[in-house]
Amino acid sequence: MTFEPERLGQSRSDLAEALRSARKRAGKTQTWLARRCNMSQTKVSNIESGKLTPAMVDIELILEALEATGPEAEKLLSLARTANTEWQDHWSSRRKGLDKKQNELARLEAVSTEFRFFLLSMITGLLATPEYVRASIADVPGDQSKTIARKLERQQVLYDSTKSFTFVLTEQAARWPLLPPIAMAMQMDRLISVSRLPNVRLGVIPLDGHVPERPLNTFTVYDRRLATVETGTGALILRDHRDVTAYRDDFSRYEEYALFGDDCRALLAEWSASFTRPRQ
Repeated sequence: MTFEPERLGQSRSDLAEALRSARKRAGKTQTWLARRCNMSQTKVSNIESGKLTPAMVDIELILEALEATGPEAEKLLSLARTANTEWQDHWSSRRKGLDKKQNELARLEAVSTEFRFFLLSMITGLLATPEYVRASIADVPGDQSKTIARKLERQQVLYDSTKSFTFVLTEQAARWPLLPPIAMAMQMDRLISVSRLPNVRLGVIPLDGHVPERPLNTFTVYDRRLATVETGTGALILRDHRDVTAYRDDFSRYEEYALFGDDCRALLAEWSASFTRPRQ
């Protein structure tokens, strides 16, 4: 299926109408459908009114209950997949204010307990020093002091023992010289410090090994509910369980090539020293 960015996250009403029509063609009531799918009638009503985006498993249950097959089922599954995918472009985020985006992330972090971060080219804000955070949004015009403060506030979630975090960074992500050498050395030290938290696993994939994989994007997986995939101009928000599972599987493969624990810290310390070592 081809995704059209302008349609992503906007097809809930189309899906709601199609589901409502399918149920009526089958001659069934919302109460009957709710009972067959082990849902509340309120949930079925909210799905058919477009107030609630159903998960793919909800759609599969509804299709089975209505005995919908062939082109009709394919259309409903396609609409559901699109409704469960959202596109957030950088320009819209900047117009709304990047501090608003930080609030959205904080809310997502509050309701999630298991986090997986695959960092391909840069260090994420949860792991960044204030200098790195500032440099990462230096190209955004205007006063970004609120955004910087909010990014740093969000780092407190790392100290919540009810949550677990796994970060996998490529060597490029860790060593990309976004800051002057001394500041980059401090950023390496920050990674070492965070790696010692009991609920954090931080690993790096060095470039001197053999990695028969070809990662294309930075991505984050929140529990089993959602995956975000970053591109050069925005981010895809994926809620389809197949997409989320696929990214969890990708993460597991990359994790196998990463160094963790003391091996990771030794490598980060070596990189930290390289930033301050006099050039020959």
